[in-house]
Amino acid sequence: MQVFKFGGASVRDAESIKNVASIIAKYQDEPLLVVVSAIGKTTDFLEKLTNTFFKQSGDPFELLNEVKKSHFSILEQLFEDRFNPIFDDIANSFVEIEWILEESPQDGYDYLYDQIVSLGELLSSKIIAAYAASVGVSSRWIDARDFIFTDNTYREGKVDWEKTEEKIRAELPILLDDYVLISQGFIGSTSENFTTTLGREGSDYSAAIFASCLNAESVTIWKDVPGVLNADPKWFEKTQLIPELSYTDAIELTYYGATVIHPKTIKPLQNKKITLNVRSFLNPDQKGTQIKSTNQTLPVPSFIFKVNQVFINILPRDFSFIVEDNLSHIFNLFHQHRIKINMMHNSAIQFSVAVDQTGDNIAAVLEELEKRYKVTVESGLELITIRYYNQETIDRVLVNKEIIKELKDSYTCQMLVKNK
Repeated sequence: MQVFKFGGASVRDAESIKNVASIIAKYQDEPLLVVVSAIGKTTDFLEKLTNTFFKQSGDPFELLNEVKKSHFSILEQLFEDRFNPIFDDIANSFVEIEWILEESPQDGYDYLYDQIVSLGELLSSKIIAAYAASVGVSSRWIDARDFIFTDNTYREGKVDWEKTEEKIRAELPILLDDYVLISQGFIGSTSENFTTTLGREGSDYSAAIFASCLNAESVTIWKDVPGVLNADPKWFEKTQLIPELSYTDAIELTYYGATVIHPKTIKPLQNKKITLNVRSFLNPDQKGTQIKSTNQTLPVPSFIFKVNQVFINILPRDFSFIVEDNLSHIFNLFHQHRIKINMMHNSAIQFSVAVDQTGDNIAAVLEELEKRYKVTVESGLELITIRYYNQETIDRVLVNKEIIKELKDSYTCQMLVKNK
């Protein structure tokens, strides 16, 4: 059996949803489970709504009405019959969020975030399942929260693999004999049946969870690019498609910030030797990239760019060495504030990191660090990572750039730079 995952760009409007349904229809004669993300920029809108509601800084209903309007507009373009049950189903889905917004916030931000932002995937999956059925695909909507179970770490739920696998294996194979199953990415549930999310961009991970538990033959992530490229087309005019990639190289690329695949996705697939395909929904007949067990190394250097970086340099106030208890304390602070370290370096008397500028949590961790260390900060930087680098590739990206920090090993070069 196969698992397909369609991201927000592939379901951004009515025409895109029709295209997705046509791709699904081509594969409906074999067992297929489809995972979908929220439509277009819905998640961004719902995040803004959550912030507005939690901070009581505006009218969240105004924002919710915008989401409503865009989804009902898509429904009207997809279904001529205004009495189709999907219209009531989508309306009822919005009612659940309205109940939350009618009272002032009583719960923590992370909990509220998961209850509100998860709406995007529920809406898109219901619409796609209904449309696929209307054009002759034998499809069935399933709620991922009935199958993917996590702990209570809201916004970053940790999967209970044993319970998840047991439920998926018990119930889904028999359904896959008769239906294309359409479910949501990004979401799961706690033992108390509260909704959790698996981390931003976690829909790829959801596809890997379903695939691993079902021992799927492959997972295909459908993107708006031809496959895995050696650089983001936003940064490089001339990019090259990488037709085949090892799990190890794929994990390294995602670890350093490549956005074509979610970092958590690959390991469950590698463990079961499940092939991961990255293909274009714009040109579905093209083969794209295969990620699998292979000794093939990257055929060309690969470039990863992360902008808006903050360089934090940490020194003990008493001129002692940076030792294990300091590092333990520092890492714990970054973990508590949910800050991912993109680059790090330590010497005898200092420890330095590059992290994304994410606002309030950066300010909070700096405040904590300054209680115990001397801290210097430089913002507005760019982190460039080159996998399988050579001097020519380094020179190519350093035009009009000044290096702040450089780290190299046998395969990877990282450079934190600023504009001259």
